[in-house]
Amino acid sequence: MFKAFLIKYAEIGVKGKNRYLFEDALVQQIKYAMKRCEGEFKVWKTQGRIYVEALTEFDYEEAVENLKTVFGISGICPMIYVADEGFEKLCGDLKDYMQKVYIDRMAQGESMTFKVMARRARKDYPLNSMEIDMEVGGVLLDAFPQLKVDVHKPDVYLNIEIRERIFIYSETIPGPGGMPVGTNGKAMLLLSGGIDSPVAGYMISKRGVKIDAVYFHAPPYTSERAKQKVVDLARKVSRYSGPIYLHVINFTDIQLYIYEKCPHDELTIIMRRYMMKIAEEIAKENECLGLITGESIGQVASQTMHSLAATNEVCTLPVYRPCIGMDKQEIVAVSEKIDTYETSIQPFEDCCTIFVAKHPVTKPNLKVIKKHEENLTEKIDELVKTALKTDEVIVVKAE
Repeated sequence: MFKAFLIKYAEIGVKGKNRYLFEDALVQQIKYAMKRCEGEFKVWKTQGRIYVEALTEFDYEEAVENLKTVFGISGICPMIYVADEGFEKLCGDLKDYMQKVYIDRMAQGESMTFKVMARRARKDYPLNSMEIDMEVGGVLLDAFPQLKVDVHKPDVYLNIEIRERIFIYSETIPGPGGMPVGTNGKAMLLLSGGIDSPVAGYMISKRGVKIDAVYFHAPPYTSERAKQKVVDLARKVSRYSGPIYLHVINFTDIQLYIYEKCPHDELTIIMRRYMMKIAEEIAKENECLGLITGESIGQVASQTMHSLAATNEVCTLPVYRPCIGMDKQEIVAVSEKIDTYETSIQPFEDCCTIFVAKHPVTKPNLKVIKKHEENLTEKIDELVKTALKTDEVIVVKAE
């Protein structure tokens, strides 16, 4: 029945003179998402409206699911077109629409309240918006005894838009909200195989940030399957963020050297500091404006306030931590929503868990950490350069 969708947005509407830039970005993101659907679609904007029209046969559910992955969309309204062949024809089409869309409820004799909301963008139409509301309301009340008017909290808002063509819609499917990806710069996500970092990438993307990612691989201590797990997570996040350039860095030699030269209770902090250094180097080379991590205060020993301060100290770029105030259940809830949870809990170890000390320090002293890092001066700079040369870039796209 439905051949098109009206796309609603929220935050973009208050962008003033720059609004068109955000609308154009949203149109591009919608076009990208609809390429994953069978069928051909046209996406365009006009007078503060964005439309998605099916030009061929398509799978309605598939189209809606893909639109739900586009940040910037606050509502998805399935709609029909009506030929402008006079007001009587419009009323007949509206009766047919109500019968088809709400047939089950009406067949059971269930009462339903409604409100007609007409918008006349074309001023040559013979009736104004208020007249259309009243006339259509009367016609529907006569046709369907189950209907009642409620102008305050109706069950159904019946929207009629009089434009070059006449559009009818009554349902608004919630979109993901946020801002179109790419409207707020780019950042580098430290992506592991855990639950938190994919959620962090999703949440930052929702604010319009394009993301790349870096994964620290430690063969032979981590397997190729562990690496594939991270690629799979990046692919799931890319449904929302768009294509992700995933940088895979061989971190084994650095980890072994730190393990050999530094106190074991400080392993996690020192390794983390070098991960941040390397991630920042790659971020700067790729014009990223910050780093993203999945850290949450107090969740593990390396995420206490003292530990976060110690890892932050090596960075000159800002570090964004969207999960910082969330507890584990809140993070899990988001991971389930974006379909990364089942992949994240697969039992393939990443490099952070292989070299964890039995009793890691929870309140590291930065001066002490720096003192112990002096044990690494002989080889660490060369090892970092070598690690950067191992950078394998995988372009990850949603299927």
